[in-house]
Amino acid sequence: MLLIENIKKLVQAPGASLTRVAGAEMAVLPVVDNAWLLIKDGLIEDFGRMQELEGGYSGLGSNTGIEHIDTGGGLVFPSFCDSHTHLVYAGSREIEYIDKIKGLSYEEIARRGGGILNSAKLLQKTSEDELYRQSLERVKEIIMMGTGAVEIKSGYGLTPQDEIKMLRVIRRLKESTPVTIRASFLGAHALPAEYKGRRREYVDLVVEKMIPMVADEDLADYIDVFCDRGFFSVEDTERILEAGSKYGLRGKIHANELDFSGGIQAGVKFDALSVDHLEFTGEEEIETLLASRTMPALLPGAAFFLGMRYPPARKMIDAGLPVALASDYNPGSSPSGNMKLIMSLGCIKLRMLPEEVINAVTINGAYAMGVEKTAGSIAKGKKANLFITREIPGYEFVPYAYGSNLIDKVILNGEVIKGV
Repeated sequence: MLLIENIKKLVQAPGASLTRVAGAEMAVLPVVDNAWLLIKDGLIEDFGRMQELEGGYSGLGSNTGIEHIDTGGGLVFPSFCDSHTHLVYAGSREIEYIDKIKGLSYEEIARRGGGILNSAKLLQKTSEDELYRQSLERVKEIIMMGTGAVEIKSGYGLTPQDEIKMLRVIRRLKESTPVTIRASFLGAHALPAEYKGRRREYVDLVVEKMIPMVADEDLADYIDVFCDRGFFSVEDTERILEAGSKYGLRGKIHANELDFSGGIQAGVKFDALSVDHLEFTGEEEIETLLASRTMPALLPGAAFFLGMRYPPARKMIDAGLPVALASDYNPGSSPSGNMKLIMSLGCIKLRMLPEEVINAVTINGAYAMGVEKTAGSIAKGKKANLFITREIPGYEFVPYAYGSNLIDKVILNGEVIKGV
């Protein structure tokens, strides 16, 4: 058993299991002041105010083998839930970063063979073991920055064998690291150069060969499509989502990053768990989302890195929608898995309140990757995936101090992570 004591604020502690929060509720953050938290067998056993311990809390029984942590005025948060990443990739794309500085757009770089296709070339030349080694370092990095649950996509393979290679790497990461991982198959990430002018044939390949191969090895939890201008159409998207659903793969799709693509409507039509990016979201899209179970997941790191427009988070929340925030960790448009920075961008660029961004990176992020029953909030019976901050004034300080590392300890599955 592990007892954490003298917690200045126990953040996101509703006392009962949340699944998500929406609209005005996103500005409400349940907090226990001057708190303690008890962990047993990797799960949250109980929590409350320090007065209860001082009064002789009976839940400890006569157990003398309890490990104690005194936070010294730190705060305790549930681990970040990063619901959209591409962190399994080979190499990097800093040369394209220079092209962006010189004024080339994301689409211009893609049209001349860069972007996703560049990453695909590198990945196809990289062995599974080397790809695992590179990706493991990134997982270790995000763990120490407070992430306890992460979704990872394929999509840089773009051939049957290389998509399978990526998903096998994700499975190895699931098995070898303490973080909770969900995998998404993203065979329709971009059109390979050899299929130029033959998009339907490539969609045939995804539907008829790749999806059955992925399902045969049980390699993915979800299926994804890049439904946007210059990538895959609504017709393509619906065909792929329908094929995936036959194998139990629910949608989590890229939508409306570059234009009003119809991707949001397609995702909702097929009951996608989330639709992600959403820079181009209007009244019609908001109304569609309000009538659904689909989580809007916003990726401000990509808009920041690419110098593009930001999604209308304020308009969406004010209309009553829930919002999740994710990092989009990838080599081309958001080369960072720092969820604390994503919170800061949420406040600075999306005009979200500190309470709203905390909800967006915890419980709503958990919902957007299907782990809300075990992660995303402080509740009895949930996984003890937490981080303890250094002594700080309050939870508002976390997105405010956008360049500071405020984490003192990371706890995953009830164990203090000494270094990964």
